Amino acid sequence: MPEPSIRTARPEDEEVLGRLDRSIWSYQHAVRPQEQPPYDPFFNERFGPRDHLVAELDGRVVGYVRLGFPTPLVSNAHVRQIQGLAVAEEARGHGVGRALIRAVVTEARRQGALRITLRVLGHNTPARKLYESEGFAVEGIQPGEFYLDGEYVDDVLMGRSL
Repeated sequence: MPEPSIRTARPEDEEVLGRLDRSIWSYQHAVRPQEQPPYDPFFNERFGPRDHLVAELDGRVVGYVRLGFPTPLVSNAHVRQIQGLAVAEEARGHGVGRALIRAVVTEARRQGALRITLRVLGHNTPARKLYESEGFAVEGIQPGEFYLDGEYVDDVLMGRSL
């Protein structure tokens, strides 16, 4: 399989990104119930196309990563946070997630950030291993923070310097 190409999202990506998000939904990584029609727009007032990097394979969108600020505070403006990462089932295991993480780290640096953080569910072992392999370290654990599908799940806080 070819290397994924990464680009900034465009307004016309909204429908395909919304479908991708809905197609991969699972309590493995989601803290909200599965969305039902009518669906909210993928892009909104808080996160627009400029806040997303998109991965393509053979011209097809197969993933995205959302980059935002962890808080609106000026004292925290040097930090960026990964606030969503999705890879289509058929594209997993082909370097798409890793390419997105590397691209979002580069983008955070380009924006002048000194740190990048994220939150991941404790039982999402594949994601945690990927983040760790890209230099993220566990910086905190909120035990039993979420009750998902009949079990209490830890919220794992990870971060790295840029």
